[in-house]
Amino acid sequence: MIARLRGTVVGSAADGLVLDVGGVGYLVAATPSALRKGGTGDEITVETYLHVREDAMQLYGFADRGERELFTQLLTVNGVGPKVALAIVSGSPAEELRRAIVREDTARFQAIPGIGKKTAERIVLELKEKIGSAEVTPLGGGGAPDEHVVARDALVELGYSIVDAERALAETDAAAPPAERVRQALRLTAGGRAA
Repeated sequence: MIARLRGTVVGSAADGLVLDVGGVGYLVAATPSALRKGGTGDEITVETYLHVREDAMQLYGFADRGERELFTQLLTVNGVGPKVALAIVSGSPAEELRRAIVREDTARFQAIPGIGKKTAERIVLELKEKIGSAEVTPLGGGGAPDEHVVARDALVELGYSIVDAERALAETDAAAPPAERVRQALRLTAGGRAA
């Protein structure tokens, strides 16, 4: 198993990069956060997972161990292959996705292209016990996970996609009440649009 590569980026594509490690170029299908680690000529380290099939071997790259661990957990879900797992891990930070699983937030996964209702439900059902709430960083006070969904749903009502709402809320104070988090998110995104 190839678990990590450190080398020089010698090329890139929309969804991957070529990493030169000791004169050997590895084609790595990577998450956006792994792709942001460096451009052509930069030396980077990526966590990897080698997926072996009868007819092919594909190397997947991640910015950190948390992304790779979630990817491998997703592969245990019936009907989720490496391309779908990579799309899920690429959509949001791994910690956000783990929280969504613990909250049984299937809508979070349905917002990812290629994930239908049944697959989203299967991901939550099959991974909730494996991930467990102990592995997930709390969002704040006792009712925080439900309050997070309230804030996210408010942003969705205002026209945000679920993914954009989650990204905006990630920049807010997790301990604040939902209404304040929505105000913070609106201010942040309005500032980003003005920039």
